[in-house]
Amino acid sequence: MELLDVIKRPVITEASMDAMDEKKYTFEVDTRANKTLVKQAVESAFGVDVKKVNIMNVKPKFKRMGKYAGYTKKRRKAIVTLTENSKEIQLFDAE
Repeated sequence: MELLDVIKRPVITEASMDAMDEKKYTFEVDTRANKTLVKQAVESAFGVDVKKVNIMNVKPKFKRMGKYAGYTKKRRKAIVTLTENSKEIQLFDAE
């Protein structure tokens, strides 16, 4: 697996935006990725120093649309904590 394929997208929620003040960033990652791969991918993609990585699996939810029913995709989230003297990750353009 390539390092750039590990990180899919950032998770933008109210809780994850509040955690950015403490240098904690949440990303949706590949379901086969482990902590070491996520750490290497974030350090190479953004040029930051990673202190620790927490990973959690998100179970699929049951959803209905009229008479049709099914499940959403299973996901894997990674919460990446940066060191104190590391630069911050810019997720949005400052215009």
